[in-house]
Amino acid sequence: MRTFSRHLAAAGLTAALAATAIAAPPSRYTVTILSSSGASGNSIDNFGFVAGFSAVAHATHASLWILGQQTDLGTLGSTPGLSSIVQWPVKNDRVLISGISLTDQLDPNREGWSCGFFLPNPNFNVCLGFVWDPYSRTMHPLATLGGTNGFATGTNDRGETVGWAENTVHDPTCVAPQKLQFRPVLWGPGRDEMRELPLIAGDSDGAATAINDRGQVVGISGDCGFAVGGVSARHAVLWDHGTAIELVNPNGAPFWNTPMMINEHGDVVGFAGVPGDAGGALTPPFIWTRKGGWTFLPLLAGDIAGVATSINRHRQVVGYSNDASNNFHPWIWQDGVTRDLNDLIEPGSALTGPILLAFDINDRGVITGTSATGQAFVATPLRE
Repeated sequence: MRTFSRHLAAAGLTAALAATAIAAPPSRYTVTILSSSGASGNSIDNFGFVAGFSAVAHATHASLWILGQQTDLGTLGSTPGLSSIVQWPVKNDRVLISGISLTDQLDPNREGWSCGFFLPNPNFNVCLGFVWDPYSRTMHPLATLGGTNGFATGTNDRGETVGWAENTVHDPTCVAPQKLQFRPVLWGPGRDEMRELPLIAGDSDGAATAINDRGQVVGISGDCGFAVGGVSARHAVLWDHGTAIELVNPNGAPFWNTPMMINEHGDVVGFAGVPGDAGGALTPPFIWTRKGGWTFLPLLAGDIAGVATSINRHRQVVGYSNDASNNFHPWIWQDGVTRDLNDLIEPGSALTGPILLAFDINDRGVITGTSATGQAFVATPLRE
């Protein structure tokens, strides 16, 4: 524990820099490798702490990297082979890590749930959202709305966590194997506090995907579907002071309208549906601001679809896109320009393959993600 505390203290010396650094337009980046294979950095805070996952024997485990040292966050159970993951950018500077984990309990409905799209669950174990804190160094399970499964995404500096959870309603809009209805949830800041967020009128299901320190939440509202994307994302939503505000996709598609992140200014990024593309093969990335409304971000040349995964307070956006052959490319967008991150890497990096996906960017412009060979990485901008 003392070793872990020393890492926290050492990293804390950069707090002033993290708070005051001004991000310049991207020029070049140096790359640091966090894990040699089977890993991904999915979240990075302003101290440079990275959370994501790493491969372990017959499973994946949520992981935290502090000053290059990896901590296995474990799971919410003791059964061998259970998996956990930090899938979303978490976005706080208190080292409160939120994600999802399988438990020892088996799902009586054998749903697979939203978690099944992100981690292996061959035995249909119950999946719950969790919050891990650096003081107890323990995963704490998050309650559901009376149903079986839950999912946690982001946590802010106030200790509020968002996600979604099942209730007990057998929803006729679900597509098998999904059976139970799910609703957007905010847990905290107290350990046992939780509340359901309202949906857009006429919708039955929804999810919250990110929260900022002002308590603004973004997510989706729609029907149940498969419990991931599609018709469950009929409407992109901003919850401001508890009120659901629809962020309207100007092309009118009734699916895949998914905010991924909100920054401290209330700027929102994500991906959107396209009319006629119910399968979600052509989703364009977008940014929404209160002043400018909804804007689609330009894709890299030759790509047909993309996802904006995160945004920092300087409106630098990262994400990834793909071409028709499903070749993926990481990018950073700023001031109307989208650039391939691989074109900005300084020669001599330890990468054994190109960067594949960019998942998060902090307020210092530092990016994390994964390479084509499964290396979790940190890309740090060079200041000119």
